[in-house]
Amino acid sequence: MSPQPQAAVGAPLPRVDGRLKVTGGADYAADHHPVGVVHAVIVDSGIGRGRITGIDSGTAEAQPGVIRVITHRNAPTLPYRDNAGSNNPAGGRRLRVFQDDQVLFHGQPVAAVVATTLEAAQHAASLVKVVYDAQTPSTDLSDPDVPTNTPTTYARGDAQAALDSAAVRMEMTYRHARNHHNPMEPHATVARWDGDRLTVWDKTQWVIGGTQTELAAVFGIPLESVRVIAPFVGGAFGSGLRTWPHTTIAALAARETGRPVKLVLSRRQQYFGTGFRPACEYQLSLGSDRGGRVSAMTHTMRTETSMYEPFGERGIMPLGQVLYDTPNVSQTYRTARLDVNTPVAMRGPGFATAAFAIESAMDELSYELGVDPIELRLRNEPETDPSNGNAFSTRRLRECFTTGAREFGWDRRDPKPRATRDGDWLIGTGMATGVYHTLRNAAQARVRLDTDGTAVVESATIDMGPGTYTSMTQVAADALGLPMRRVTFRLGDSLMPNAPLHGGSLTMASVGSAVLNGADQLRQQAIRLAVEDERSPLYAADPGTVVVRNGRLHLPDNPSRGETYQQLLGRDDRAGLEVLGTYTPVQNRFTIEAYAAVFAEVAVDARLGLVRVRRMLGVYDAGRIISPKLAESQAIGGMVGGIGQALLEHTVTDHRDGRIVNANLADYLVPVNADIIDLTAIYLQGEDMEADPLGVKGLGEVVLVGVAPAIANAVFHATGRRVRELPITADALL
Repeated sequence: MSPQPQAAVGAPLPRVDGRLKVTGGADYAADHHPVGVVHAVIVDSGIGRGRITGIDSGTAEAQPGVIRVITHRNAPTLPYRDNAGSNNPAGGRRLRVFQDDQVLFHGQPVAAVVATTLEAAQHAASLVKVVYDAQTPSTDLSDPDVPTNTPTTYARGDAQAALDSAAVRMEMTYRHARNHHNPMEPHATVARWDGDRLTVWDKTQWVIGGTQTELAAVFGIPLESVRVIAPFVGGAFGSGLRTWPHTTIAALAARETGRPVKLVLSRRQQYFGTGFRPACEYQLSLGSDRGGRVSAMTHTMRTETSMYEPFGERGIMPLGQVLYDTPNVSQTYRTARLDVNTPVAMRGPGFATAAFAIESAMDELSYELGVDPIELRLRNEPETDPSNGNAFSTRRLRECFTTGAREFGWDRRDPKPRATRDGDWLIGTGMATGVYHTLRNAAQARVRLDTDGTAVVESATIDMGPGTYTSMTQVAADALGLPMRRVTFRLGDSLMPNAPLHGGSLTMASVGSAVLNGADQLRQQAIRLAVEDERSPLYAADPGTVVVRNGRLHLPDNPSRGETYQQLLGRDDRAGLEVLGTYTPVQNRFTIEAYAAVFAEVAVDARLGLVRVRRMLGVYDAGRIISPKLAESQAIGGMVGGIGQALLEHTVTDHRDGRIVNANLADYLVPVNADIIDLTAIYLQGEDMEADPLGVKGLGEVVLVGVAPAIANAVFHATGRRVRELPITADALL
């Protein structure tokens, strides 16, 4: 079949949902107001560990407008069926709200007040008195006596022997603070029961396999009895990958009161009501020869998890296995059990944490040997996957390095630390490598062509900001041969065809491939109808030569011979055409990853230790770029997140009682416009057809990986002081 003309894919088009968002027409979870809706507010525990010995809710219940106060003393027993496949950790026992008197972490829900207005619920919640038998919680990752779960290990070669014989040996410990997602939209759920059927409007990154599956398991009802709706999500960065206790509380409160219930977490509650990127301690030893060829690395990693669930950063180990051609590698990864709520994946999960340690260590080695940081990486660049010998589908890191060095002006830097000044400011440049594996999951998409020549495409994926509405519309429009304005993409409803979680950079590869499959099937079905119909101008034509452009089927060498979709479907009064597109990943013997080379220039005040990022450049090998505008937005967002990771973001816990001290955006600092000066993204042209039918590799995660170490390395170059703990604060530089 001749190639279908492309008009939308690869074009820098505006978001199809942009107008709705900027005019307030996009309805997020808390914007839904079912008839008779009432409000719920959670009462959080004031201790970090212990038991509830008494609850006085009488004053709260007597307040005007209060309908119910729900606690473990009056809540029904919920089934809480096993559901490890819904992003709940496979081990442990997930938090069961209001099912017993145990307090497992500071901020755990201990009661919920339901009232006719939000103000009444908030006031009544402040009046609920809870008495505890408190114990001292364990919340400090640095405590050597903290219990740990069974370690995960990996080894190739003999790392210890190689270290012992290495001409250069370095041992370093890096620390990474806990980070919180802090999306603009707070987590919220609106729940309504209609008999034994539950409908929820939820902020979620996984409609079917996440919220729908978990609520069915918690309440012990059939999956089809739960409908989840999430047409818009205002950012999540991983925080919506699990169904958190507030969603269960909203559904429980709605069932107990017989009214639809709206529950919105406060900004403070986001810090313990949802997950977080866990704090990490990362010990790394490396050995090399004098020419910079790394012969051995050992990685000893420890991250925090809750006492009741073993959450592990699955991405923390692979980077040390595939990034460099190191023949001898040893890894040990443990999760430390603390009295905290359970962590969850956060943008670049695991990879971003490991990159700070590994890429900082490589920078340290470059200065130890007097070898340029880029040259050092090139000397250790593998030809095949060193972890299993597989070929890379594409690995264009060398091109990322050379392109980035040229565009950034790397050759103009003085390699000596603390050698460049601008008045009171010390100027430094640094770089780092980013890698993220290309994930793909099975997906479905329904494609329907109506008699008016417009198409509707549906899949139960979501869009938390990367532009799913737009990119899927682009793919469908080109495959159907329609202009963008005549294609509507719908998402975010569990009644739609199944889609995987929206995270891990897998949506474009997975759902996009299902959309492509469905649209291709439908176009080909229409072509067959035309060439088999004696009344069609295309009768008896070779179907493999027919193309569709602007909704008109025709022969490429004879455009006048053809007809429109409307003419084709109207001839027999057809109701339209509909197909179900599917995608199932093909297992092959390739290692498929996206890559980045990140460059940063910083200025550090020589007297005050303040760090400012002056400019950054990211160069990415991410396969085919469906939407350049969306891709640039993702890269800029990743760099901004990396600035926060490197210089600002740090969750502070009072270890006396487990309270998060800075649970607000005044004290938990994130980058603002003044922190963002000059950020540039370059995507290498190309595609990776071993990855998926679209040739994409995913880019939402890799654009964060490598940003923090590039900044940290630039800080060292500026000051001559190596900081091995994130975030880098002024006191560490004075």
